[in-house]
Amino acid sequence: MLDPVQVLWLVAVAVLWGFSAPLLRRGGKGVEDIKREGALSQWLAEVKFLATRPQYVMPFLINQSGSAIYALALGSADLSLAVPLTNALNFIFVTLAGRILGETTTNARTYIGMAFVTTGVTLCVADKAWNQG
Repeated sequence: MLDPVQVLWLVAVAVLWGFSAPLLRRGGKGVEDIKREGALSQWLAEVKFLATRPQYVMPFLINQSGSAIYALALGSADLSLAVPLTNALNFIFVTLAGRILGETTTNARTYIGMAFVTTGVTLCVADKAWNQG
């Protein structure tokens, strides 16, 4: 049977992932300016840069907490519902969070796409509920 609590956990994961993604982008600004000789030196300098910036570390920890919840939820979730639900809602929450933070990359086609995603997820959840009931 479709467990509403499980669906709420998956929605929570999508919220954590979705709202942390634009914050990670914002917190990571400047990493592209780091230039070092050699691939390993470059990578270490970038990791040091990101790891010492609270504006990157906090969203990273939020994002990783979403991943931990997702891993736990997948242990008992129906994968045919969990994966599309979480990934589709993640897309919507990334767009909403970006909009809240002042990113203006969305246009009418983005909102039409979000409507299609929402409709698709609703149909997936409804199908599972009807076929298990």
